[in-house]
Amino acid sequence: GTLIMPYCSGIGNLIFAFLLAHKGGPGEDVMTNALVNNVTNLTLLIGLPAILWPAKPAAAPKGKSKKDGGRSADQLHRLSLLLTLTAVLFFSGAVYALGREGSLNFNDGLVLVGLFLFWQCFHVFEVLKTNARQGKSLGWKLPLNLALLGGGAYASYVSIDWLMTWLARSHSGFISAKNLGWLSGWLMVLPNAMLALYYGWRRKPEVVYTSQVGDGHICLPLCVGIFAAHHTLKLPGVFLTGVYIIGAATAIHLVFVGVLGRLPRIVGFALVAAYGFFLKQGVLR
Repeated sequence: GTLIMPYCSGIGNLIFAFLLAHKGGPGEDVMTNALVNNVTNLTLLIGLPAILWPAKPAAAPKGKSKKDGGRSADQLHRLSLLLTLTAVLFFSGAVYALGREGSLNFNDGLVLVGLFLFWQCFHVFEVLKTNARQGKSLGWKLPLNLALLGGGAYASYVSIDWLMTWLARSHSGFISAKNLGWLSGWLMVLPNAMLALYYGWRRKPEVVYTSQVGDGHICLPLCVGIFAAHHTLKLPGVFLTGVYIIGAATAIHLVFVGVLGRLPRIVGFALVAAYGFFLKQGVLR
């Protein structure tokens, strides 16, 4: 969930950043794409299911009606989610600290990519440690799944390249090259929206959280770092608003996941309102 799935949902953002870096496109669009992705995940796509299908408070265990193994699994899942949320907070903070001068250069890009690679190495060793304790191996399906991911990535590469070329020909109206960052961000967040709404309807808020939060650390810092390592990335006007909302939303999730294990409906309304403010500052200004 934290090692493989983020690549499945974030592969479009990675390809978008790579193509713009390869073609020398505007870095503002890469940052806008990343901010739209993360803000939408952490506010709208977690807050809306909490409004439509609120999770019920966990019933207090009676005696030993719930097995110790089940309690342990729930606790491990919550701790894993809290760790991922903490990583999003630190990654967003790193981008904010490095970009306070208004741009990200080659050295900043290396730092951001290095942070992400360290995060991935941590998860790889965690998987290997868990398998060693349980006497398991990675299995023959892993190379097959990675091959399928590679095939999907190539199909995404071809389609995103075509879409960017088509959009670059349009210079008037909202659906045009001047809004490339916003339009691409919304397009690439659609798979996450489908996951959030489906599992919210199925009353599985833990899957909603995992699917949205796990995708957050692909855009910040990896996508931004890849572009900055190729070209100096100038920050868009909505940068500070987006980073502040990401930081505040992540802190809110840390509190409610850590204390209640769920998101109350009233907080869901607040998150959706924060997303509306983000759109007002970035699109409607």
